Order: sequence, then structure tokens, then C-alpha cells
Amino acid sequence: MSIILFIIVGAIIGWLASRLMGRDEGLLASIVIGIVGAFIGSLIGSAFTSNSSYTTLTWTGFFWSLIGAVILVAILNAFSHPRHHTV
Repeated sequence: MSIILFIIVGAIIGWLASRLMGRDEGLLASIVIGIVGAFIGSLIGSAFTSNSSYTTLTWTGFFWSLIGAVILVAILNAFSHPRHHTV
């Protein structure tokens, strides 16, 4: 997969995971979340299935990447300080 496509798909996955978990991240953070989430998802996917490669652009790879990104955002939510809004 070309690096440009990898970045675009990473941004989409990171954005979706952030929205699902109630965070509002910027473009660069979404890309990083998507790429790291894809790595985490490929590890989880290969542990639960016999297929060891989820780095190709397939629906299964997209699913496991999104799962990994959601897990990453959940970890970020657990370690981030709650923001108190004052009026």
C-alpha cells in the first residue's frame, strides 16, 4: 500500500475512533491514532484468527484497525485528565 493511502486510511480510522469514543482530535492526532490503532488491531486480529496479516486494504483489515484505534483512544481517555469547563 502506498504511503499516501496509508496516511489517508489512518486518518479516517483515527477520526472514526475518536468520534466513537467522544474525543475531538486534530488531523495529525487522528493519523497517529489510526496508524498505531492499525498496528494494535493487527496484533489482536492475528491472535484471534488464523490470518496473520491485516495490513492490506480489506474490510477485515479496516475492522481490526478500527478496533485497535478504539482501544487506543480508550487508553488515552483513561490517562487524560478530565477537562472542567468554566462559564
